[in-house]
Amino acid sequence: MRSLEIAVFMCRSDNYGVLVHEPESGKTVSIDAPDGEKVMAEAEQRGWTITDIFTTHHHKDHVDGNLVIKEKYDCRIVGPIEEAVVIPGLDLAVFEGDELEFAGHKVEVIETPGHTAGHICYHFVEDGLLFAADTLFAMGCGRLFERPASDMWPSLQKLMALPDETEVYFGHEYTLANAKFALTIDPDNAVLKERAEAVAELREAGGFTIPTTIGLEKKTNPFLRVADPAIRKGLGMEEASDAEVLAEIRKRKDNF
Repeated sequence: MRSLEIAVFMCRSDNYGVLVHEPESGKTVSIDAPDGEKVMAEAEQRGWTITDIFTTHHHKDHVDGNLVIKEKYDCRIVGPIEEAVVIPGLDLAVFEGDELEFAGHKVEVIETPGHTAGHICYHFVEDGLLFAADTLFAMGCGRLFERPASDMWPSLQKLMALPDETEVYFGHEYTLANAKFALTIDPDNAVLKERAEAVAELREAGGFTIPTTIGLEKKTNPFLRVADPAIRKGLGMEEASDAEVLAEIRKRKDNF
């Protein structure tokens, strides 16, 4: 398998821009397009030509650069079929189980409704890469704007089923705030405490907290740990469903 190069950079106030480049073919995909000018500037600085945009969901801070990038590079824009009418410049609508080919690399489409009704993630299967945008963050998950926790929990379960070593690239730098909140839900988690301290030091130094891994999230992300007896006891929800616990944790995070 030919190796991929990944560039991560800040866009807007807290969005991550991500470019994935395959050197032999010269192809480059932008994961979403938060800011067209910044995405193109990063590509130009590296001598990369954007051939594709993989859109995860319709929110403006993820599609704002679609048309300006397409105008310059005549790139293909892929996005979720459930949000096809609101994805600017969409060329190919995809849904659960679809497989894309990017420069010889297999990309699996995973539908993850919750944050939006049609949110999808892109899983580069052989490369062990997941581009999760606003479904899964480091120690967090997306706000439930368009679908309830009963839809988001199955979405998160799909991602939890991926190999633990899968690297997860998420859409926003929320990690320090997420860590502080996670400690209120899972205060006795030694791995979480250690991670929170490391994140605080990293952010103080101006470092990025991306990527994370599925395995690390399963150990430290309260939104993935809804079955944990200690968390359930702390919430007074020992007999609740997993989705109900997720809804309560998300409600608390919204008001944190």
